[in-house]
Amino acid sequence: MKKILITGGAGFIGSHVVRLFVNKYPNYEIVNMDKLTYAGNLANLKDVENKPNYSFIKGDIVDAAFVNELFSVHKFESVIHLAAESHVDRSISNPLEFVMTNVIGTVNLLNAAKNEWKDNFSAHRFYHVSTDEVYGTLGESGLFTETTAYDPHSPYSASKASSDHFVRAYHDTYGMDAVISNCSNNYGSHHFPEKLIPLSILNIKNNRAIPIYGKGENIRDWLYVEDHARAIDVIFHNAKAGATFNIGGHNEWTNIDLIHLLCKIMDKKLNRAEGESAKLITFVKDRAGHDLRYAIDSSKLQKELGWVPSLQFEEGLEKTVDWYLANEEWLNNVTSGDYQKYYELQYTKR
Repeated sequence: MKKILITGGAGFIGSHVVRLFVNKYPNYEIVNMDKLTYAGNLANLKDVENKPNYSFIKGDIVDAAFVNELFSVHKFESVIHLAAESHVDRSISNPLEFVMTNVIGTVNLLNAAKNEWKDNFSAHRFYHVSTDEVYGTLGESGLFTETTAYDPHSPYSASKASSDHFVRAYHDTYGMDAVISNCSNNYGSHHFPEKLIPLSILNIKNNRAIPIYGKGENIRDWLYVEDHARAIDVIFHNAKAGATFNIGGHNEWTNIDLIHLLCKIMDKKLNRAEGESAKLITFVKDRAGHDLRYAIDSSKLQKELGWVPSLQFEEGLEKTVDWYLANEEWLNNVTSGDYQKYYELQYTKR
């Protein structure tokens, strides 16, 4: 069996990747390693936690000794690295935490992989999952391509840009088989309600204000999280060593237009009069260093590896709303912090 380490596999995107690999590849042994911070929730993986090809290890990639021992004991064939601090607002409040996890943690993984794989790099793969925010901001036209110069504007994007550079350096310097993908904004189920879409769903549901930065004119390219997981699958198995791929939905929305669409969907789902939820929209002071527009050109991924998004945004957003409304217990546990007890309940007695 191939033994693959997926870091950050209890998080939003990571849990979708773990689920896809566990179910699609029964001959792979999937090891999910996560620190279980506020955004890591093992309840996200209840449906696969008892599968014979899945296991979980609690750990912190910032702990180099732990990471080295992990690689020495388990002899991973490959790594899919998603563990990261990812919320821009939190990076503005505490940039050092982002440096430690996103930069030092990534280098710890690279060092451990290099030491274990140095006799045959071609038999192993280090896949680093990154963000389009490393490219900075766009004007009214143009798209980010794989050759766009890096221009990060927040501590979060700066930390991810740095980790990207280290991954490429280990490929160029040591010959490690490393690949990188940079993805646009994701949405879908199991998303911790601090980001725009899940927070807005929660607030609309509870008749609380929907905070929108500035005038809501910032533009993002949105991708359904399951489509991102499928892209990771395709890149992991088929990309050439050293390759970089952009992943995007060709699906640009201003924040205010997105929220109006979400309010319309929520009004229908909650049997409210049309326009009722939109009354909750509240404009707040803009975020420091707020990039105006992100937009991804994913034509390289489509042409070379045949990946395309599967859902139109309106359909994906409605599916996302349906999931949150049908999973009130999950949402209540996340917002109350009770989900953090799941690890003790499920794992400390084993």
